[in-house]
Formats: sequence, C-alpha cells, structure tokens
Amino acid sequence: MSNYKIILSGGGTGGHIYPAIAIANELKSRFPDAEFLFVGAMDRMEMEKVPQAGYKIEGLWISGIQRKLTLRNLVFPFKLIISLLRARKIIKSFKPNVAIGTGGFASGPLLKMATANGVPSLIQEQNSYPGITNKLLAKKVDKICVAYDGLERFFPKDKLIKTGNPIRHDLLKIDNKTIEAKDFFKQKHGKHTLLVLGGSLGARRINELIEKELEFFQTQNVQVIWQCGKLYYDMYKKYNNNEDVQVHAFLNNMDFAYAASDFIISRAGASSVSELCVVGKPVVFIPSPNVAEDHQTKNAMAIVNNDAALLIKEEDLDIDFENRFSQLVSSLEKEKELSNNIKKLALVNATKDIADEVEKLLKSK
Repeated sequence: MSNYKIILSGGGTGGHIYPAIAIANELKSRFPDAEFLFVGAMDRMEMEKVPQAGYKIEGLWISGIQRKLTLRNLVFPFKLIISLLRARKIIKSFKPNVAIGTGGFASGPLLKMATANGVPSLIQEQNSYPGITNKLLAKKVDKICVAYDGLERFFPKDKLIKTGNPIRHDLLKIDNKTIEAKDFFKQKHGKHTLLVLGGSLGARRINELIEKELEFFQTQNVQVIWQCGKLYYDMYKKYNNNEDVQVHAFLNNMDFAYAASDFIISRAGASSVSELCVVGKPVVFIPSPNVAEDHQTKNAMAIVNNDAALLIKEEDLDIDFENRFSQLVSSLEKEKELSNNIKKLALVNATKDIADEVEKLLKSK
C-alpha cells in the first residue's frame, strides 16, 4: 500500500514548521501516491508557509499559555476544548494512517486526538529542553525522535531515537551556489557578506545591535543581508536605502541566503543550530535569554565547546561585539577553523532517519 494518509502538525515559528515540511517532502518522495494534510494554528505563519510548500493545511483556534495572568490565558481553556473537538473531527474525516508532530501549539490537540483514536504517532523534539506540548504527548505516542543526548530525563527511554533535526534538503548542496546566490541578493563579489538571522519572527536585541553597528560593518568592508523578522520590518526597512545593506522581513530562499554569506549572526534555536552545522559557515550565536531553561545557550554551547562557533551573550554585546567580530573578519585561519569544525557536527541524515521511523509505523499496522 502506498496511498497512505499522513497528517502532520508543527507551527508557530519556522523552527517547528520547516522540520514538518522536510519530513513530508521525504515521505512524499517514498510514497508519491500518499495524501498529506497539515494542521496548524489559525493566524500563525504555518497557514502561509505550508501552502507555499505545496501542502493542504487546516487551522485550529489555539494559542500558547502566557507566563503571567492575561486575558489570553483566561480564554485558553475554551480555545483548547474547541481545538480538541476540531482536531477529533479532522482525524475522523481524514482517517490518517500515521500522525507526526514537530511541536507548536496545534500539535498538542492534534496528536492527543490521533493517539486517542489509535493512530500510530511520532513526535520530533528539536531542543535540548523539551516544550510542554511534547512532554505531555510523550506518554501516548509510539516514537520520539530527538536531536540531543540526555532526553531520557523527560521522555520514556524505550521510545527515544536520536536522529538529529530535519533540515531543508536544498541546504545540503549550497557550496556550488555561491556566485548565483550573490547575484540573486545583488551582493558585490569579493566583498564579505554578513547574514543576520533573528528567527522567523525576529529578535529585538539582535536588530538593535545591527542598527547600532551598521557604520562599523562599513569600516570592516562587510555588506549585510539582514532578516529582521516581520514584527520589526516597518521599523528597519528604512535601512534598505543604505549602500550594502538589505533588510528583509523574511527570507524564503534560505539556500541562497546561506550560500551568499561569509559570516552568520544567529539565535540558537535548535533548528537553526542544526541547519548552521550543515551550512558550515563561521557563526556568532547570540542566544535568546527568554526561553525555557535557557535552552538556546545550551544548544549554542554544544557547538562552542567543539571550537565550532562563537557565542556572545546579549548582556555582553555592547562590550564584546565589535572586538570579537573584527577579529573573526580579519583572521582567515579562524574562519576556516570554525567552518571545518561546525561541519563535523552536522547530522545530515536526520530527515531520512525520521522518515524511516514513520515508515516502520506505517507498515506495522
């Protein structure tokens, strides 16, 4: 049987959406007749990004819990009940052979209803510290694919498979795209390009840093591709008038963005870290301090401890950034060391390995 029905849920940020799309693409290549359905949260970016990738998506009226008492928290129980009922209706109508969750608000209700209806299920946890949704789902699902060691603290050990994080297939072959990518972004050849990534929604402190350092980058002979995030685009788009600066709300051509760059400044979300290991460019991590258990710093330190990236904490940016960045730009030896070492940490078969586990579930029923 190859006309399987496969349901997937992951969203809220690119870190949950793109792994789900990568898994779907791999499964589609194995089962061309399979039918796919994504389930996301209404008004979140997956409702736009999933159709762009060529898949159908249904929306649930769901959002996360705030860490303080807010009106949104008071509404949350009602949203959850409505989303569970809607998810149950989707499961009964679509009749999936397998359900896959990659984290995010919508994956909770969907996977909860899938397991309650006896659908073989798999979740993929990207981080070194799991989110609440996956911790709650762990008891019910059949398999849990992870990217870090030590997660038996949170999940049943017999369900764990270390696969790494899925990455976009087009990132595996960026080395031969440099010239085309520089032309695509209208970059000057022979001049260093800095790519700035603050996550799909943007990062306020990184944006403030880049705005402050634009003149400094000019002194370093560095041109900038700056993904500021859609929440901040109106604030920073004026810098598109500067020579050698490009401001983007979002970058759809990530393979070209990586290929065009010589250095990268990035948050340390799990999916970003996994992609950057494959890309193999020198990276300066600026972890977000506003995440559970400071997991972005832990993600970044796993790379830094292998002499494979630099890390600057937000609180140290004003003191350390210019000094450390200029040292990196001026040292070809350091650039090569970071690049070579980060490539050694790449788990390039993650998508294939996760799809193998999904295939086993499909064939077990």
